[in-house]
Amino acid sequence: MLARMVAHRFTQVDVFSAGPLLGNALAVIHDADDLSDEQMAAVARWTNLSETTFLCRPTTPEADYRVRIFTTGGELPFAGHPTLGSAHAWLVGGGTPDIPEVVVQECAAGLVPVSRRERLAFAAPPLRRSGPVSDEVRRHVIAINALDPAEVLDVEWIDNGPGWVGVELRSAAAVLAARPDPTAYAGAKVALLGRYAAGEAEHLGKDVEVRAFYADGRDFGEDPVTGSANAGLAQWLIGAGRLPDTYVAGQGGCVQRDGRIHIERRLADIWVGGDVSTVVTGTIDL
Repeated sequence: MLARMVAHRFTQVDVFSAGPLLGNALAVIHDADDLSDEQMAAVARWTNLSETTFLCRPTTPEADYRVRIFTTGGELPFAGHPTLGSAHAWLVGGGTPDIPEVVVQECAAGLVPVSRRERLAFAAPPLRRSGPVSDEVRRHVIAINALDPAEVLDVEWIDNGPGWVGVELRSAAAVLAARPDPTAYAGAKVALLGRYAAGEAEHLGKDVEVRAFYADGRDFGEDPVTGSANAGLAQWLIGAGRLPDTYVAGQGGCVQRDGRIHIERRLADIWVGGDVSTVVTGTIDL
């Protein structure tokens, strides 16, 4: 006998872009408490997006909802664009937060507040691993991205769950010139950041350029726009006094996207914001 299919609400959103198709896509499955881990993983492989999220009932009264975040290769404790996209989908789907100005998301990394100002923004969770990488890791990261060592200012761990290594480069041009070797990544996750000169930044509407590469699951890829990597980069470089308390990062140009990530330090927290738009709504039978 065939198993009975159950329809779940489905939303696909574009994150970190004021309009559709220029940011990072996210699939969101609503009311997913009845789905098993195996079903969630299968859906994520089927959507074939960088992440698919599943909205569930929270397990703590402090949270408005709980989210499970899956890549094609497995589950993540936290990720940035799925946080903003899930909060947007939950709100558009009729969710009402206990505190009107803040949505509190529960995920495997803990509770993550999402503020509702001009645009949604999440408070970056604490780094799980920080500080300088070993000389061996530094040489490996430079090699697999074909970076000019003279352009590399610093390399540090900025791991808030996915496992990112951050690389500070002398310029945005050096970021755009990177040529990663997919055959050499073998599980690495690397985020590059470089600054634009003042006049160019004003003209482009972004202060820094970011690129993020990963080998997770089946494939190597360049992430169109990455909340978690930008969060870790901001925590590192604002904390070190090498970036201002407020700036705009651009990401995605090398993969025909045009994302914008709005970074702001508020007291002790780094907030990562971006526009989110709904692109697809419907149901998915599981």
